[in-house]
Amino acid sequence: MTRRELYFDEIKVGDKGISPSYTFTEERINAYAELTGDFTPVHVDEEYAKKTPFGTRVAHGLFGLSVADGLKTQSEYCFQPGMSLGWEWSFVLPIKIGDTCHIEFHVESVRASKSRPGWGIVIVPVELINQRGEVVQKGEHRVMVPCKPKD
Repeated sequence: MTRRELYFDEIKVGDKGISPSYTFTEERINAYAELTGDFTPVHVDEEYAKKTPFGTRVAHGLFGLSVADGLKTQSEYCFQPGMSLGWEWSFVLPIKIGDTCHIEFHVESVRASKSRPGWGIVIVPVELINQRGEVVQKGEHRVMVPCKPKD
């Protein structure tokens, strides 16, 4: 299957996508802390993290969401560039150093935009899944996608 960015008119309820994998390394977690300024000890201090319920350092929750968003754009099933309208997102389980995750998603609903002619709104439930098949984060992405241009 070749990668093709779909217009709103081509998106169907029930369509599914699976992304490539991403490994949460110590280096990437540290880089995220540097990028965001979030040096909460459970993310960057192993001695501190050993005393938490996680027992070890874990990735930032928003790092997981950021990766999930990026992985969605790498799926063979993807949309034309549009506008994110927002996320509803839950942190289900910790993402530990060395976890390799991918996302699985499907199209739950589609509707024409009431405020922007030529655009549609797509609701996409997403799960971030680790190498053990556990859902570590999940939620819903609301995306505005352009309709196919009239020739």
